[in-house]
Amino acid sequence: MASAARERRPTVTDGLMSMLPARQGHFRLESGLHTDLWLTLDALFVSPRALMPFTAALADRLRPFGASTVCGPLVGGAFLAQAVATELGLQFCFSEPIPSSASPDLFAVEYQLPRELRKRLHGEQVALVDDVISAGSSVRATAGALGAAGASIVAVGTLLALGSMAIDHFGSLGIPLEALERLPFSTWDPATCPLCGAGVPLEDPVQARGVAPSDS
Repeated sequence: MASAARERRPTVTDGLMSMLPARQGHFRLESGLHTDLWLTLDALFVSPRALMPFTAALADRLRPFGASTVCGPLVGGAFLAQAVATELGLQFCFSEPIPSSASPDLFAVEYQLPRELRKRLHGEQVALVDDVISAGSSVRATAGALGAAGASIVAVGTLLALGSMAIDHFGSLGIPLEALERLPFSTWDPATCPLCGAGVPLEDPVQARGVAPSDS
């Protein structure tokens, strides 16, 4: 008999957004795009028990794709991927950002798989998971690393998809993106950003933290 957590699909309004402190302003995403909304994802994993219903629901959404491994980018995506892998009884792996100087190009960030994990991924069917996906730079970079290791991505999964950019990108590759919830989200190229045009100060939370968040 399915558990109550699996019988009822949680939604963002059931409490996920209450775990995601949000700020309005003018922000540079990891992808290089600009936005007017920043979600602080560090707080999402403070209470693993509160997140369990969402983890179980996402695992159920990914189960039909027949993955053998679940992979997520550090930091939050890897936490969620490990929880989903545990729920599904599958292998787990993670990617990590490669330190580099800031680049003016969009989607210039790179992620790599640890060497030992790369050896084990050839021929694996992978569900690529991230906690929140907007432009999708970390999952796109991780997808490239998985492909280079000889793995195939059967699906992408997330708790919350912001906007349609990542959905459209993976859809063009024939890879479905499963999200428990989808919300509209504004992003702009720096050259056409209306907030830049209005002289609103730009904040770069990624550089301020010194690491790349997995929500972009």
